[in-house]
Amino acid sequence: MRNSLKRKSVSYAKYGYLFSLPFVLAYAIFMLYPTIYTLIIGFTDLKGVATNTWQFLDEPFKNFQKILTNKTFIGSIKTTCIIWIMNFIPQMLLALLLTAWFTRRKVTIKGQGAFKVIFYLPNIITAATVGILFSTFFGYPISPANAVLKMFGKESFYFLNDAWASRIIVAFIQFWQWFGYTAIVLISGVLGINPTLFESAEIDGATPSQVFWRVTLPCMRTILIYSLITSLIGGLNMFDIPKVFNNGAPANATMTSSLFIYTQAFTGTYQYNRAAAASMVMFLLIAVLSVFVFFLMRDQYDAKEKRQIRRMKRQARKGMTV
Repeated sequence: MRNSLKRKSVSYAKYGYLFSLPFVLAYAIFMLYPTIYTLIIGFTDLKGVATNTWQFLDEPFKNFQKILTNKTFIGSIKTTCIIWIMNFIPQMLLALLLTAWFTRRKVTIKGQGAFKVIFYLPNIITAATVGILFSTFFGYPISPANAVLKMFGKESFYFLNDAWASRIIVAFIQFWQWFGYTAIVLISGVLGINPTLFESAEIDGATPSQVFWRVTLPCMRTILIYSLITSLIGGLNMFDIPKVFNNGAPANATMTSSLFIYTQAFTGTYQYNRAAAASMVMFLLIAVLSVFVFFLMRDQYDAKEKRQIRRMKRQARKGMTV
């Protein structure tokens, strides 16, 4: 009788593994394998069109030494950082402003959905299309931008032949394409905050600006870290806009690190080994900066509490041994 009442325990874990298997396979084939292969060829002599044979170098870090002493590569990293900072700061400021505007509790904005769609639309347009569009818009000598200058009595300006003008335009394109996405992410983060926190602040007499700075932003720490890290990774991997807009010109003013890697691998002597070494350098740089951002934006009180707990545990172990 007791045996008949016993029920066999059913494990559903295998179904989870089955559902995740397609992603694991796709990641292993299209992400993990290329990454490992890139790391390997960074220590080889692989270069040239349709090359099938390669061997490891006698000096394994020779490609990395060549890359780290390449002035064009160092300059491309500086250019990438400059363009990213120029687009990220106004992007985040505008996204925070829109977040504060759309999430005010006592003010209902009509047509919020339409506004959000309009702000997000530039992110849907392909980068190649946007690059060609702005390259035509700022063309020389005839273009819409120069037509506006002539309306004000100014001479035509060669935007694509000026270093800082090209950088500003590329930064503006990045800003224009991504500020709507960032704003929607931040708005979603605010909507996930417990409403009782806002109600308590309002009861205590906090102004809307105080609620935003003292309640909203601290509760959005995780979302802010996500936005900063994803923007950092995307910014340091910037390729399509500089490539299509001006192809790194003039005088490498818009030559980003990804565009440099592309030119090393697919132009001239097709130095895949040097391109792989540069890719690994950028991988390490992004990893270090990401860890630094996590460390900088961590919860100070939570980190202090964890340190105290670890200290108490160590003291307890010492007391047990004694």
